[in-house]
This record gives sequence, structure tokens and C-alpha cells, in this order.
Amino acid sequence: MPASPSTARAINDRLALRLLQQEGPLTAGQLKQLTGLSRPTVSDLVDRLTVSGLIRVVGESGEQRRGPNARLYGIAADRAHLAALDVRTGGVLVLVSDLVGRVLAEVAVPIDAGSGTGPAVEQAVAAVEEAARKAGPDAWAGLHTVGIGAPGLVDPATGDLRDSSGLPAWHRSLVAALQRRLPKARVTVENETNLAALAEQREGAARDRDTFVLLWLGHGVGAAVVLDGRLRRGASGGTGEIGFLPVPGTGSLPSATDCDGGFHALAGAAAIGALAREQGLPAEVPLDGPGAARLVARAVTAGNEPATRFLDTLADRLAIGTAAVTAVLDPGCVVLGGEIGQAGGEPLAARVAARLKRLSPLPTEVRAGTLGGAAVLRGALLTARDRAQDELFAP
Repeated sequence: MPASPSTARAINDRLALRLLQQEGPLTAGQLKQLTGLSRPTVSDLVDRLTVSGLIRVVGESGEQRRGPNARLYGIAADRAHLAALDVRTGGVLVLVSDLVGRVLAEVAVPIDAGSGTGPAVEQAVAAVEEAARKAGPDAWAGLHTVGIGAPGLVDPATGDLRDSSGLPAWHRSLVAALQRRLPKARVTVENETNLAALAEQREGAARDRDTFVLLWLGHGVGAAVVLDGRLRRGASGGTGEIGFLPVPGTGSLPSATDCDGGFHALAGAAAIGALAREQGLPAEVPLDGPGAARLVARAVTAGNEPATRFLDTLADRLAIGTAAVTAVLDPGCVVLGGEIGQAGGEPLAARVAARLKRLSPLPTEVRAGTLGGAAVLRGALLTARDRAQDELFAP
């Protein structure tokens, strides 16, 4: 059956808005060319979207052109403000953007877990408010959507961050606190590795892949699974918790509350630091994700025998976990993400690929992530932008 006039208008409006979001400002003539719609239909939708406040004239096309046909229309970026948070064990990173995702302000705040849940939550909320006020006088009150990336499991039924061993209690209280302070905003939380995968797919190493696995290498290890273009979370939100994966070479087994006997014991930041010291390389104690990334980067550039042994052994370890994931999912592509994956770059990815080829009969490309630790914050922003636009662009 043909669409009703109102449905057709809604479809056309949504198509034009998506084009403006993807391509940037366009003239009515360019919208006509890209949509295939008639000139009167494009004129009507431009008028409709302008009156609704979703688009506005943002300039003119070409120095020689003037008049209505040269007007450039763009999304009204100040129609809504967005916030993205990367919540870590020792602090929070916050950015605030406009509706098209242009970053307006950023704030980083360390948080001492020993300060207690209430004070820690207040510090995190204050960081969001500070970033919003830096972004503009109306940004705090006008925050439309807040996207949060955090370690731990997110319940797929409720969307709540589940209680996870070893994570600060203030993480689980942050969403409710922000929702109380921003009753009109939409506040959502997602596992940090899942957000990193979305960012790498949209803007990073997996842009040409609709099926891949992101292996997160930071302070800890994790994985995100994207199959046929969809992020897979699992029945309890635990897809990709490969830190608990039993693997050879750890000397013990993981438990339901402790991943130290699992893949984490081979590939976490502390394990990488211990491996470096075994090979005679200087390593910080204790070692976090960025510290381990610096260590790996130095080894890549050093090129001496101890550095080569270190990278070879690290690749051996990573290939063990990657082979297990590949055997179950056959993703065809594995991205080494996080700070450590980015620091290792192509030299580490090539080593893992060579070892994986010997371990698995399934052809699997191994790529180095390009966004590093920033992928979580970027993924949180992309998710917040998509959700805000879905709501504001709805008929």
C-alpha cells in the first residue's frame, strides 16, 4: 500500500535530516539531488524543518551565487546539548557537545574511591555541571541526553549497571544521581568496551566491517562483539567478559568473583608490566592502562632484542585469547583496541595475526585500533547523539 501523505512527509523529513547530519550543510538543490525528490517536495520539507526549529540557514554556497537557491541549510546544532562520560576506577572524563556532536567543553576529574560513595558521586556530577557551564550558559539546564561508559556489566533488561566485583560503589549510583539533578535529560549507561567497539566501527579501524570483535587492552581486558552490524550483549550483559576466560599459562583458574586466573592474568596491564621486567625492560609499579601502553610503545620503537622478545611473548599471549574468541564466533576481523592496542600498532597486530594463523583454521584479520583509550568517550558521545537525534527528528 502507498504511504499516507503524513507518513511520506515524515520519511522525507527524516531522510533530509540524516543527509544533513552525514554530509553537513546542503542547499535545497543538493538535497533534491541526493534524495531524488521533486523540487516542490524539497521546498516543502525545508520549510517544515525550518519552522520546527530543526534546521536553519547557516550560509551560502559559492562566492558567486546569491539568493534563495544558494542558501545552505544545516541542523540547528544548539537545539540540544549532549554529555558523554568515561567513568573509570580513579575518576571521570566528561565532554559536552552540541546536537551534531561538535565538542564544546571537556573536563577530567580524579576521584578517590576512599572518599565514600556520596562524595565521589557528587564530584562526578559536579564535573558534568562544570563541563556544561563551560560549553555555554544554557547547556547545563538544556542537557538533552547523557551517555555514560563504565566498566562492568549492564543489565540488558533494565539498563542498570550491575554490581561487579572490584569496581567502586559510586559507579552504580551515578546514573540515578544525574537523573535526579537533570530530570528532563535522558541518562543511559553502557559497558565501556561496547562503546569503544561502536566508535571504532563508526570512526576507527572497523569502518568497513559489520562483523568483528574488539579486544580491549587497557588496565584490564575485555571484548565487544558486533555481528551483522549489531552489538551483542548476551543474556545477562556479559558478552565479552574474556578476562574470566580460562587459558593455559596462568597457573590457576578464575572464579566467579576473581579473574586473576583467567586471560586477564596474561594480558592485563599488571601482567604486561611483569612480562616487561622479566625481559629486562623498565616498567612502572603498579602499572595501569596508559602506563602499559607507554611501555608497549617504547618496545615497538626500541627494536632491540629484549623489546623484540617482549613483543613476541605478548603476541603469544594475546593470540591465545583471540583464538578462543575466533573459534566460537568466526568474526573474520579482530581489532586490538584500548590504549595498549593502539600503542602496539601494526607491529603488534601483525605478530598476533601470524600466531593466530597457526592456532586457528579460520581466516581472521587482526587490526590495531586507531582511537585508543579515547574510544570509550567517543562511543558514549556517538550513542548520546544518535539517541537525541532519534527523538528530536521523530515526526
